Amino acid sequence: MKVIPTDIPAVTRVVPQRFGDDRGWFSETYRADVLADSGIDIAFVQDNQSFSAPKGTVRGLHFQVHPAPQAKLVRVLQGAILDVAVDLRRSSATYGQHVAVRLDAEGGEQLFIPHGFAHGFCTLTPDTMVAYKVDAYYSPEHDRALLWNDLALAIAWPVAAEQAILSDKDKVAPRLADLPHLFD
Repeated sequence: MKVIPTDIPAVTRVVPQRFGDDRGWFSETYRADVLADSGIDIAFVQDNQSFSAPKGTVRGLHFQVHPAPQAKLVRVLQGAILDVAVDLRRSSATYGQHVAVRLDAEGGEQLFIPHGFAHGFCTLTPDTMVAYKVDAYYSPEHDRALLWNDLALAIAWPVAAEQAILSDKDKVAPRLADLPHLFD
């Protein structure tokens, strides 16, 4: 398993090794010791899974605030996504910047998103299944969202706004400029 920093070093790519033969392949998709050796010493407490039937489904940008922020380890079980993490840490040199990574079931690569980031994805294929680990339980009173297509974020989403399939919550999420100081 390799852990590779992105343009925002707090967000990392996790690349499990696959061992294949004529039957298929085997992979360790999670190793706490390898992640800890790479600086990701997290105790995950909940696994989540989503299924999106149509291509162009956008989920996010979501995050939880103190005292229940969530770090996430995201992977795709079926299909492909553009996975996005936006830095919401006001004191960070990369505040308001994002990392966008294509994840797919075929490659098995994962993305680690630490506390202080909004997270979302857009499905690139129909019938996409995403699984992710979190280090804090879901807390509705601490759940927040950031407008997925806020122009200030300059995210190159692979779907036009009028074609994106969104939840009602995500359609009316606040812009970055309207968020209070949440993470420092």
